[in-house]
This record gives sequence, C-alpha cells and structure tokens, in this order.
Amino acid sequence: MNGLWGRVARWKPFLTKKNIQARLKYAKTNIKPPKSMWENVLWSNETKVVLFGHNSKRYVWRKNNTAHHPKNTIPTVKHGGGSIMLWGCFSSAGTGALFRVDGIMNSSKYQALLAQNLQASIRKLKMKFTFQHDNDLKHTSKYFS
Repeated sequence: MNGLWGRVARWKPFLTKKNIQARLKYAKTNIKPPKSMWENVLWSNETKVVLFGHNSKRYVWRKNNTAHHPKNTIPTVKHGGGSIMLWGCFSSAGTGALFRVDGIMNSSKYQALLAQNLQASIRKLKMKFTFQHDNDLKHTSKYFS
C-alpha cells in the first residue's frame, strides 16, 4: 500500500508569526539561564479531570472476533460521567494550593481566581517569584492586567 497507513492526526497549537517570533526571542534571551532563574518561577495551569474513564482514544492489540471480550473493552457510563476543572501551581519550593474551577474559565474568571487564590500559594511556598503561565487566550487577553 505504498507505505501509507491510517493514523490519528497529531494535535499541535496554532502559532501566529507574532507568537513564533516572541517564543524565539524568549528562547534566545534565555538560552543558558542561571539555575537560580528556575528556582524563582511559579508555574500554573488548569486541567480537566474526567471523573470516569478517559478523554482520549485508547488502542488495544486483539485477535479477530474478540472486540467485545472484557480485556478489549473500556467501560463507559451515560453522558461520560462528568468532569471537573482544577487550577494549581508549583515551583522548586513545592506545590501550591489546588482549586476547583466552577463553570467555564474565561479571562475575567481567571483574574478573579488569581486574585482570590494565588496569595494562598505564595504564603504556603514562602517565596518571591516570577509568575509563569501558558499563552492560553484567557491568560493573555487585553483585559488581563
């Protein structure tokens, strides 16, 4: 078949030319940062936790006519079982607080979450820091100050 096989397409973030240039500039500026730089970074992110099962494809190796054998199936529940969104942070000093996010996160909700919860992590970790987050739109919107 000419070496072609059906495969699941890979996901990757869409990057504009502006994003690419900013990332390249950051990488060149920090090509060999001192180790102490990373000791002062507080990283944060959100994650969706699926309460039952998985939120991605799973593959199994099986023989013909064994598709419904228990070892080749993944149990499911109606409506997926639900999920929760969590926000947390960590640094070289340890993990910060973990908070549940109610509803859908947008820029104003993200700002409120930081205003209400980031200080708890700062106190727990007892550190001065550079706050680091990814380039999610809610983190970089023009309303974020």
